[in-house]
Amino acid sequence: MHIAYNGWFWNQPHTGSGQYIRRLLHYLRRVVPDLQMTLVLPPGYRSPEDLPKDVSLVMTSGRGGKIGKVLFEQRTFPQMVARVGADIAHVPYWGAPFSSPAKLVTSVLDVIPLVYPEYYATGFFGRLYTSLVRASARGSAHILTLSENAKNDIIVYIDMPPDKVTVTYLAADEVYHPRMGAERDAAVREKYHLPDEFVLYLGGFDWRKQVNQLLYAYSYVLDGHDVPLVIAGREPQWGTKRFPDMRAYADELNLSDHIHWIGYVDEADKPSLYRLAHVFVYPSLYEGFGLPVVEAMASGTPVVANEIPIMEEIVGDGAYLVKDGSPRRMAGAIIALLLQEPLREAMITQGLSRATQFSWRKTAQRTLEVYQRVLNDS
Repeated sequence: MHIAYNGWFWNQPHTGSGQYIRRLLHYLRRVVPDLQMTLVLPPGYRSPEDLPKDVSLVMTSGRGGKIGKVLFEQRTFPQMVARVGADIAHVPYWGAPFSSPAKLVTSVLDVIPLVYPEYYATGFFGRLYTSLVRASARGSAHILTLSENAKNDIIVYIDMPPDKVTVTYLAADEVYHPRMGAERDAAVREKYHLPDEFVLYLGGFDWRKQVNQLLYAYSYVLDGHDVPLVIAGREPQWGTKRFPDMRAYADELNLSDHIHWIGYVDEADKPSLYRLAHVFVYPSLYEGFGLPVVEAMASGTPVVANEIPIMEEIVGDGAYLVKDGSPRRMAGAIIALLLQEPLREAMITQGLSRATQFSWRKTAQRTLEVYQRVLNDS
């Protein structure tokens, strides 16, 4: 069996799609050492140093930018699939070609642009591209996604038959563990100037992440508990509909002296960052999976999140879920986990137990089952 992979996100490990393709290939190699895999990289990418053993590499040429991305997806990648003679073409994000010389498997991690088009499918090019990838995804022999919640949305918004969509849950990598690397933890604390005790948010800043809810909640937390809030993640250009200005909002709430904005965090530092936090808060309104929550649970850090369908599916009883997106209730949950040691220990134990139910080995095995099914259907 020979699988060719679209490697557009390989050199973007800070993105969900980048993490997905990297970990999938690494664990596929562990599960099936003799699986033939080819990674097709887009123009301008350097030869990666961290490619799994015996994965073939195809470098391509062409233009960059938005048009270049479409050309790579629709023309260059299919051409390379034909050239290497792959049995299956796997596009590990929502960017499938209309025509593929091999059986096509597409990973649709979420359908956010279809659920919230007013924020994500904007402008002429944005609307056109969303329509293109929606139509091309329908031509896939099979779609992989990350949760039952995402599967239901794919069935509704892309109009795929349920038997053509398979859930392959993600997982925290093995480096996320509650007791690993005290020296590393100390180095990370010093590198990012972290306080002794803090509440953590790590993630994006588009409107659905609801960082504004967290900031409003924190104005209540600080009424009686002067615990700093650490906000981690690459900051966008603030002040658009998609990216409301969270720094300005923090100033408006008089929170600036209590917030540490630490920016982008290196992947190697994230396990320590989770472990050092007293509470991890993830107020997102919509996710395909919500990997940071599982990473935090696996690190032994109690989690607060909104009670939305995807969080109920993924965390179960392993996190403190807040009803109705209420900032006051979120503040109460944070305070309770900071002050009530029995509750804190219970959440840590339940979170660790829940996190162990997900594994990348299972993800790889389920993906292989789909590959085999697709080949057998031919």
